[in-house]
Amino acid sequence: MDIDSFWELIEECRRQARGPDERLAWLRGELLRRSLAEVVQFQVRLDEVTHEAFTWDLWAAADRVLGGWCSDDGFCYFGLWMVGLGREAFSRAVVDPDALADALEVQRLVGRPREMWNDDWPGWESLDYVAMEAYGILTSDDDDCGDEFYEAVEAAEQHGELARPGPLGDRWDVRREDEAARKLPRLSAMFPLRSLT
Repeated sequence: MDIDSFWELIEECRRQARGPDERLAWLRGELLRRSLAEVVQFQVRLDEVTHEAFTWDLWAAADRVLGGWCSDDGFCYFGLWMVGLGREAFSRAVVDPDALADALEVQRLVGRPREMWNDDWPGWESLDYVAMEAYGILTSDDDDCGDEFYEAVEAAEQHGELARPGPLGDRWDVRREDEAARKLPRLSAMFPLRSLT
């Protein structure tokens, strides 16, 4: 599965299903129609694209949307959720995190209390496990396939090419309003911190 095929699958998932649970079920079903090698490649591509989003500027965007505090895990789940926005929105956000303001999924959050976001929550942890689940079903070993699956993924990746000590760029504090207004003007206006605390 090359990168274009990966994104075609994500885009089709967006067209076919609504909500994270329906999308996962659809995606799992599609992966079950493919070879083990393609299932592994799906995870490889997912790791590659989320790695692109591993920047301090995107972390700051996640911080802003989530009210000023985004944990390590929360940022990983936010990156997976960004994949679910589709290729164009994802690619634009990697280049300019403030472009997330254009995504309908982000606009739906504006003005709503975070406790009411439910299925709209900007995190999609389960996307990171769907290929492993499909692999387990295809190998008839859905309980103990994790090690085998991740060994296959590691073997398929470019020998640690994705490893780096931390996010790219310079870390900055999104709670500093002057800096946030300069670097993320639209997201800062959409998600004022004082109303989310």
